[in-house]
Amino acid sequence: MQLYRDDGIVLRTQKLGEADRIITVLGRSSGRIRAVAKGVRRTKSRFGARLEPFTHVDLMLHVGRSLDVITQAEVIRPYGQPLTGDYPRYTAGVAMLETAERFTPVEKEPALRQLLLLIGGLRALGEGEHDPRLVLDAFLLRSLAVAGYAPALQECARCGAPGNGRESPGDAQAAGGRRLPAFAIPAGGMVCASCRPPGAASPAAPTVDLMLALLRGDWENADHSERRHQVECSGLVAAYLQWHLEHSIRSLRHVERV
Repeated sequence: MQLYRDDGIVLRTQKLGEADRIITVLGRSSGRIRAVAKGVRRTKSRFGARLEPFTHVDLMLHVGRSLDVITQAEVIRPYGQPLTGDYPRYTAGVAMLETAERFTPVEKEPALRQLLLLIGGLRALGEGEHDPRLVLDAFLLRSLAVAGYAPALQECARCGAPGNGRESPGDAQAAGGRRLPAFAIPAGGMVCASCRPPGAASPAAPTVDLMLALLRGDWENADHSERRHQVECSGLVAAYLQWHLEHSIRSLRHVERV
């Protein structure tokens, strides 16, 4: 029997048979793992409560024919505890878990940067220092960047022309650049007037600044942004994310109602 050990975040669980569950974990060394936890739905299970979503667990597993089997589980940190009584934070956390799973489509392919992003995002949600939607949008933007899909925000995504959303057209021209007036999802981010395709969005300059702040981790500016720009930013980030994943993130619908 081939044994191995890994730690990671529980992304979701599924019922299997009368007493078992399939546990999906984003592991530090192994990437996304789907493994069976036998008997965890029984009242007297040794580690059923340790294998809940949001939990950072240390696992011992043995390799199975189709699914590996969890033989031991120890909690490192239960990130879900501070989220369960707070609907905005909980729904943002659920969206993070779903997004992390979508960004790791191949089982047992290492995805350490994605795991570290997820741990950092869940920790920030639990600490409650920032608006949960801002934390979620920062996580989504950075996950896109790790996957190679970071949106262009300071230059035209098509021709590379520099721009600055804060400047008026006259100021931008005097500075040798152009204001980037539109956000085109298929193009990969902000575009100049010459490259603007039909149907591109026209976000406010502070909205673009907010996206850049979240991508960089500039929380001082992000926390002081206006609500209307946060809402616009969230819409753009969600649309951009789902276009690149080619799949909707169902849990985002609940977050947007908050």
